[in-house]
Amino acid sequence: MANKRNEDIELGPVEGRGSTDKDPFLARRSSSQPTRPQQVGPFGGYFDKIDHSPGASILAYCLSSISMTVVNKYVVSGSEWNLNFFYLAVQSLVCTAAILICKQLGMFQNLAPFDSTKAKKWFPISLLLVGMIYTSTKALQFLSVPVYTIFKNLTIIVIAYGEVLWFGGSVTPMALLSFGLMVFSSVIAAWADIQAAVEGVGHTAEATEAISTLNAGYAWMGMNVFCTAAYVLGMRKVIKKMNFKDYDTMFYNNLLTIPVLIVFSLLFEDWSNDNLIKNFPVETRNSLFIGMIYSGLAAIFISYCSAWCIRVTSSTTYSMVGALNKLPIAVSGLIFFDAPVTFGSVTAIFVGFVSGLVFAWSKTRQKVSQILPTAQPTMSASAASNRDAANA
Repeated sequence: MANKRNEDIELGPVEGRGSTDKDPFLARRSSSQPTRPQQVGPFGGYFDKIDHSPGASILAYCLSSISMTVVNKYVVSGSEWNLNFFYLAVQSLVCTAAILICKQLGMFQNLAPFDSTKAKKWFPISLLLVGMIYTSTKALQFLSVPVYTIFKNLTIIVIAYGEVLWFGGSVTPMALLSFGLMVFSSVIAAWADIQAAVEGVGHTAEATEAISTLNAGYAWMGMNVFCTAAYVLGMRKVIKKMNFKDYDTMFYNNLLTIPVLIVFSLLFEDWSNDNLIKNFPVETRNSLFIGMIYSGLAAIFISYCSAWCIRVTSSTTYSMVGALNKLPIAVSGLIFFDAPVTFGSVTAIFVGFVSGLVFAWSKTRQKVSQILPTAQPTMSASAASNRDAANA
């Protein structure tokens, strides 16, 4: 859940992800064992080509990210849905169980044993994560996928200026241009959304209800922007002291949020039999449960695909893919959830897409300008993997 995957936040350079930490999904060869010639089966060469294929890694990353957004929207889009804390608790339970199983199978060999001292220090960050993911699901519940994706860009602006205030970061003119485009695309998206709501049902009580639903979505989206920024900035400040590796952050985030989410669900959500039937109608019950389980596994899929993409391409390519990926995510909302296709909505998606490209390019140029004068220390793989922590 730490990498909830419908949230692509560009935080900074990710150079060195594959150079400082070994890929946890690759088995380590014992130094005491003699080296034997590799036995290549009939499909060995084919799978090896896929493993080293930049195109395959990029496609896998995009598909995992899109599927996570679509599944989240599907689960919370029921007309009677009101069990968001329960849904997030299931995500955390599934992801934690999957991480522990992968560790037992030797896939996550660099996952450290649970440390209660580290857990106490990390717990405040997990509370911020609860705020981020809850407001995220609430916003996605009331807003269409394209509008949600466009407004998520505003988080980048808040994080960027938070880094300026607390970490001595800087904002380049090109980054400012991208921020202006992000704000402009959000204004267009909101205008198009409201126009579609009014024109779809006319100036009636239904129109008033539709607009009030959108206003609720915008309110939750605004809270999510600041909750996400608080989580990302807080995590950046604490993670350097914790010496977490690749999957330590994901493990602690999911494990520590489980009791919080369960308690909040029991206290603030309706667990009556009638409400459970409304949330899980018979005709969609099985598909909802499958979606909830998949959303927990998707966090690991996205993390693996991110590492795979960087390993076979480059951090620059990965940044650009993250920006380009916003377009198919927005389009998926038009395809799967019948979001209104208007001139305004298409324009907003295009402007938001361009703003992501401009921002990714500005970060790439800024990183190059920092590296050229002197050799800079590379960022660890664990720090690089946390760029998707808000993902989602």
